[in-house]
Amino acid sequence: MRQIWEIIATVFKFSWRILNFIRELVFNTIFIVLFFVVIGSVVLYQSDSKPEKNYFGALYVDLQGVIVDQVSAPDPFGRMSRELLGTSNSRMQENSLFDIVDAIRNAETDDRITGMVLRLDNLVSADQPSLAYIGKAIKEFKASGKPVYAIGDNFSQPQYYLASFADDIYLSPQGSVSVLGFSTNSIYYKSLLETLKVSSHIFRVGTYKSAVEPMMRDNMSPEAREANQQWLNALWNNYLSALATNRNTTDKQIFPGADEILNQLRANKGSSAQYALKQKLVDKIYTHEESENILTKHFGWNKEDKQFNSISIYDYSVQTADTSTNKTGNIAVIVVQGAIMDGPQTAGIAGGDTIASQIRDARLDDNIKAIILRVNSPGGSVSASDLIRSELASVRAAGKPIVVSMGGMAASGGYWVSTPANYIIASPSTLTGSIGIFGVINTFENTLETIGVYTDGVSTSPLADLSLTKGITPQFSDMMQLTIENGYETFIGLVAKSRHKTPAEIDKIAQGRVWVGQDALKNGLVDELGDFDDAVSKAAELAKLDSVELDWMSPELSFMDQLLLELTTNVQAVMPDMLQAFLPPAVATDIRQQAQFFLKMNDPQNRYAFCLNCADIN
Repeated sequence: MRQIWEIIATVFKFSWRILNFIRELVFNTIFIVLFFVVIGSVVLYQSDSKPEKNYFGALYVDLQGVIVDQVSAPDPFGRMSRELLGTSNSRMQENSLFDIVDAIRNAETDDRITGMVLRLDNLVSADQPSLAYIGKAIKEFKASGKPVYAIGDNFSQPQYYLASFADDIYLSPQGSVSVLGFSTNSIYYKSLLETLKVSSHIFRVGTYKSAVEPMMRDNMSPEAREANQQWLNALWNNYLSALATNRNTTDKQIFPGADEILNQLRANKGSSAQYALKQKLVDKIYTHEESENILTKHFGWNKEDKQFNSISIYDYSVQTADTSTNKTGNIAVIVVQGAIMDGPQTAGIAGGDTIASQIRDARLDDNIKAIILRVNSPGGSVSASDLIRSELASVRAAGKPIVVSMGGMAASGGYWVSTPANYIIASPSTLTGSIGIFGVINTFENTLETIGVYTDGVSTSPLADLSLTKGITPQFSDMMQLTIENGYETFIGLVAKSRHKTPAEIDKIAQGRVWVGQDALKNGLVDELGDFDDAVSKAAELAKLDSVELDWMSPELSFMDQLLLELTTNVQAVMPDMLQAFLPPAVATDIRQQAQFFLKMNDPQNRYAFCLNCADIN
């Protein structure tokens, strides 16, 4: 009996300790949240209460992190993070493409801004159409007569794309300009799945639909290699052409070829900076002090900040932002960014329910006369894509014009949602098409068998006898393939109706093949090559509007949602995950991208229109 009571007492003590731990965890979490709120509010108040400077000098474009169409966590928490944590999370930071362009365009006519300095060392990534759109704004800024300088220790390919718009580019003596080419790679793990005895049941339509190849093969198929090489070459040619135009030189001068680069480096004793100077990729090789002296001569010296007169584009965006709430927009802008999945919108995921609700609100709003659907997505769930498409079809039926503005990609499901549009505008470097369908179901009966675990039971039909621990029946497999084929026929039917072609004509350019915007135009998949400005003009034209006010529709996050999202981002920045710590960055990114999609596959019929490697360009 004593032993029984000792066991009970031990269990009680252990339970009490767990309860104490949970209580302390909850109270500590609440305290941390309140601490961030109070301190952040004080910082923002002090920042906002500071008198506005009468003179700014240079617009200091010190972009950090990635450029996206729509940020996951809107201000004030992004701003609070910068104030409290500095740049510790700079590589995780999201920047709104349209906020950047608006800031540059405001600075163009601001007498307090006398020039621009591009400092892009912490810019991690951006797709080519986004870079081109920012570059367009920089060219407009230069046209006003204000100089633009680019300074840097090193320039990656996205960084150099923006820097090439500057009047002068200054590089550090030990720096480099890494214009080396593009590549796209995927992780293949067919052998790993076989080793783990995981059964992958794959259903697809489309010769070039390569999203499921990582589970089917240990290398890229010849068909995928052919298609990927074609669009990758087109993107590279567009990149070189833009740089050559900006630097007033030739493609060959920008990239003379791998062997010639090596020869030039040998001639310059391995100095990447001297190579960049002789190839006229940069204008001067300056130390930080020398660059600062040049900029001080033009902009003056700020004794308080101990640097040349300037204002960060982040601070400038806050001071020049239009905070009025009494304006009523007449063109709704709805953003489809990231993988399209069923359910509400989350960070990096375009939630079908959220976007469909936004479209419905715009349709029922009498003030909204047209919709611009900004698509930057590799696709995703067929169910979620069709939910969005259906809502857009209702808008079209209501007589409100729809213009699709394609960003870096509008592939697979990203094209599916574009089919109801009156007009589609893509960048020459947009990745689009990939019209194909696939389905995948992984089962683990063989894996469990190795450890002596089996599944058995009864059912009323072979179609009902489906279990991840038992496998699938031949009848269910046949049903899945028929469903996938039906989805493909539906897809090409929607595209054919939208593009005024026959299904047979669409099938020839479909089959899951990816096209860049310029080839998509030749194939009749888009109506015009252009950017977001062109989409606004077209929407105004179709809606017969004399003046335009954009209504940017975004998912409404609660206070706690915004705070937790920002805190999570900061934790990830300070404590990088194990994958990042032990794998090469390119490999870690690829695994994370594939995992994000496959872990969130939630289509009710397991059907997906998705382009897995459309965004993976290095």
